[in-house]
Amino acid sequence: MQPTEFTLTDLVEIMRSCAGVDEGVDLAGDIGDTPFVELGYDSLAVLAFQARIQERTGVPMPDDTVTHMPTPNAAVEFVNRQIQAGVR
Repeated sequence: MQPTEFTLTDLVEIMRSCAGVDEGVDLAGDIGDTPFVELGYDSLAVLAFQARIQERTGVPMPDDTVTHMPTPNAAVEFVNRQIQAGVR
């Protein structure tokens, strides 16, 4: 069953499983508005997140979606807008 909401906790779980965590980054902290690049995740890592998000939620995540997801909060908001719009 696909979720009806995607959370920052869901994203952090995906971030940890896809690309690991830089030792200097506290993903348990307030990371919502911190750009992925400042968290140590490059565009390839974000593409990996997108693929995993699509698997988990059913929301299509084309490669250009990365431009809509510069921060964790932006990514969560993007996915939830798609879920609410019924885009799956």
